[in-house]
Amino acid sequence: MEANGLKPENIEITKGALLRIIRQYTREAGVRNLEREIASICRKVAKEIVSNGKKDKKIVITSKSIPKYLSVPKYRHGETEGKNQIGLTIGLAWTEVGGELLAIEASIMEGTGKMVMTGKLGDVMQESVQAALTYIRARAERFGLGKNFYRKVDIHVHVPEGAIPKDGPSAGIAMATSIASALMKKKVRADLAMTGEITLRGRVLPIGGLKEKILAAHRGNIKEVIIPKDNEKDLVEVPQNVQNALKIIFVEHIDEVLKIAFEKDDEDFGEKVSSDMPVASQSVN
Repeated sequence: MEANGLKPENIEITKGALLRIIRQYTREAGVRNLEREIASICRKVAKEIVSNGKKDKKIVITSKSIPKYLSVPKYRHGETEGKNQIGLTIGLAWTEVGGELLAIEASIMEGTGKMVMTGKLGDVMQESVQAALTYIRARAERFGLGKNFYRKVDIHVHVPEGAIPKDGPSAGIAMATSIASALMKKKVRADLAMTGEITLRGRVLPIGGLKEKILAAHRGNIKEVIIPKDNEKDLVEVPQNVQNALKIIFVEHIDEVLKIAFEKDDEDFGEKVSSDMPVASQSVN
């Protein structure tokens, strides 16, 4: 503040305003960009004081007034679409600055069997998409898709915020859910988030960064979170109040995931995959 000729009696930035700056205007492990954004606010406040002669009046910066000084938000933070949709699943990602909700979209078009992946996906994440599709192809008839369905369609998988690189295997079950949803035209629950690696046989493997991912789900008003059974031991790192606010479901197989993801929209699907699905789903709360 002093660098811009301001004193504490000239400006007050509320805690809510600081939180909004951190969430929607910076994305970093340190505070350099936060300092820059605050300095930008201070410069504009100083100009406002000089222009309007408000030297004796304190200007209070609230969360609501942030866009006035910093323009529109640069990042979306913990926002979901809010309604069940076909081909849209909420995954969970770990970043250097904490956990994030990760929207994973899939779309199906008439075609010749091409797979398109966009959103600046790394090699490991692209392999997760391929593994998910292979699993679905191997069980196509059980899912009511027809043995050679993939020869007649093109599949496009996209993860928004394409300027940001994304990688890692932990979005595997979310990828599989989006693809299955788009192919079968089943809506995915918008109040559900998930994380877990998928194998060609449909097993769900453990992931890292569980604490950060669970916290991201909590911030994003998610109601239920699916995690690998092998990560159950890692819940000790998650604050108890966060665990109490969420229904956390442990799974070992992708069929369990699909049953949960679609169950409120299509009970018949749940019965269909239950016939030879391993019984392992458990939950807390």
